[in-house]
Amino acid sequence: MKIKLFGKHGCGKCQSAKNKIQFMITKLELDDKVSFAYHDVDTVEGMMERAYHDISQIPTTIIEKNEQVIERWNGEVPHSEKLKEHLAA
Repeated sequence: MKIKLFGKHGCGKCQSAKNKIQFMITKLELDDKVSFAYHDVDTVEGMMERAYHDISQIPTTIIEKNEQVIERWNGEVPHSEKLKEHLAA
């Protein structure tokens, strides 16, 4: 499973989403099963990933399983229970 978070420095919601995702991965002991990547949309790499994933709002969180998007939150912090549901599956 892969989780991708798109945000930028100084964005409170972005930092909150990043903290929540990292906390849930650690709490559920999934560090070796879940790949988490943070993409700063103010960097060249982040802009490229942003364009590839058609990101128009930040924060945006994408959860992929077997290369398929199974959940996406645009412009909001992921909901704890929904995040936990996907991680525990």
